Amino acid sequence: MTSARYLATALLALAAMYVVWSLQHAQPLAGLLAFATPPVLLALGALRQWPRIAFIAAVFALLWFSHGVMLLWADSASRGWAAAETLLALLVIHAACLPGYRARRAKQAAP
Repeated sequence: MTSARYLATALLALAAMYVVWSLQHAQPLAGLLAFATPPVLLALGALRQWPRIAFIAAVFALLWFSHGVMLLWADSASRGWAAAETLLALLVIHAACLPGYRARRAKQAAP
C-alpha cells in the first residue's frame, strides 16, 4: 500500500467515524459539515497526490487529536468516540509522516 493510499484510508475511516457519531446528535448536519467534510476532502487530495496534502492533513490531525484528548478528559459519555478519534488522528499523522521517514532511512542507508 502506498503512503497516499494509507493516508486516504485513515482519513476516510476518520470521516466514517464522524458520520456515525454525528448521526447520534440532535443536529447531525453541523457535525457532518464541521467534522466529516474536511477528512473526505483531504482524502480526495491524497488520492490525487497533491503535493502538500500530507502536511495539511497532519495539521488537521493535530487538531483532531487535541479534540479527542479533550473529550477523553471532559466527557465520560463519549469516551469511546473520543478514543477512536484520537487513535485515527494518530494514524493520519503516521501516514502523513511516512514518506519523510522512508526518505530519511534511504538517505542514511545510501553511504
